Amino acid sequence: MSRLQSILAVAALLFAVLTLVLPIGSFGGVPTAAATSVPTVIFLVATLAAIGAFRLRAPTLATGLLAAVGCGLLIVWVEPMDKALAGFWALLVLTWLLCWLFAEQLSADIRRGKANDSLFGWLVPVAFGIAVLIAWEAITRGANVPQVLLPPPSMIWVRLTASVPTLAADFVQTFKAVIVGFTLGCGSGFVVAILVDRSPFLKRGLLPIGNFVSALPIIGIAPIMVMWFGFDWPSKAAVVVAMTFFPMLVNTVAGLNASSSIERDLMRTYAANYWQTLLKLRLPAAGPFIFNALKINSTLALIGAIVAEFFGTPIVGMGFRISTEVGKLNIDLVWAEIAVAAVAGSAFYGVIALIERAVTFWHPSIRGGRT
Repeated sequence: MSRLQSILAVAALLFAVLTLVLPIGSFGGVPTAAATSVPTVIFLVATLAAIGAFRLRAPTLATGLLAAVGCGLLIVWVEPMDKALAGFWALLVLTWLLCWLFAEQLSADIRRGKANDSLFGWLVPVAFGIAVLIAWEAITRGANVPQVLLPPPSMIWVRLTASVPTLAADFVQTFKAVIVGFTLGCGSGFVVAILVDRSPFLKRGLLPIGNFVSALPIIGIAPIMVMWFGFDWPSKAAVVVAMTFFPMLVNTVAGLNASSSIERDLMRTYAANYWQTLLKLRLPAAGPFIFNALKINSTLALIGAIVAEFFGTPIVGMGFRISTEVGKLNIDLVWAEIAVAAVAGSAFYGVIALIERAVTFWHPSIRGGRT
């Protein structure tokens, strides 16, 4: 057991005791203790017993179950509560500590071979994500945070499910620009990288210009593209092309130089010409660099398209919706758009990562299980 796990276990014991003795919240103006709830008492006693009986080394499964029960109790308590008191915040910290301890224990079990990485590796990020959402819900409701500042996830979910047609139309409009711009930007960046590799003049003259252009602010480029290509999605695709071209160019050029001189000399001994060497040696060696650029551009493309929609667009699109709904103080719809964008961007990135694993399966980073 690591020192961090011991610290987390001791802290969990302390906050379990605090939750048990402190008033958890005000209901109808009357302070109420956690001891009045039988499920909460059972949870706290089970936490004390599981951690104490095993000398701070509670089994991973027990820690995970306790963390899940703690998350459920937070939602049950906060829903009818008028005002959160010290015991509620102690319960929140306790639940967070249990989630953290569970993630640490599961990660250690995977490293030691006690748990299968392919079966249980996904549990760590999922547990962390759920813990963040539960903490978000508990803090915003328990502290009575104004919804115009930060709505709780439950409110965002309700608005998201009620606005599916609007969100779908915005998604389609924005992703037309993302897909077209991503394809053109990455494709042209790759082709120009091959030309740069063939021409020392281009390598010395174009790459510095590329670094300069990549530093241009998107909020300065977007209005110009709107003037050139109109208010519809082509102007947003042009912004995406400008954002994705040079990352692909720079990474591909670096990847084409990744093969060693010994490997290139070996190809020359086989009488391989430039294109044979490129296809059989240099492009495979550049694969990780190219896919790194694709993964970076998958998020840049979405960001670029959304920001470009702030500057002149039809009455549809994710960026348009965010900019207009903020002015109307419909913050829950703004967060719903953000959630859709985050899921879409993550899915886009994930698809590219899966293709990378299939194409560059031979690379040490893939064989070692890292992307």
